Amino acid sequence: MNISKLMNKVDVVAEFGKNERDTGSSCVQIALLSHRIKHLTEHLKVHRKDFHSRRGLLAMTNRRRKLLGYVKLNDPESYKEIIQKLNLRK
Repeated sequence: MNISKLMNKVDVVAEFGKNERDTGSSCVQIALLSHRIKHLTEHLKVHRKDFHSRRGLLAMTNRRRKLLGYVKLNDPESYKEIIQKLNLRK
């Protein structure tokens, strides 16, 4: 695993988690998926014919969408905070 990738994950968990070991909460999962989606989107801008990665990107966006729906139903305040911090919706 790349050290910069590890540092990004640690930073995301520190920002969105309840503590430094909280990697399983929905908010942290959404933030990590958003980070991976941004990275993969940049990859696909360069490699337009990489259809296997495109399929993975679609799977990640669907997973993030489902998690956002879950958070919206169970904790609306947290949902608004995540949307604002990650600039997902306008």
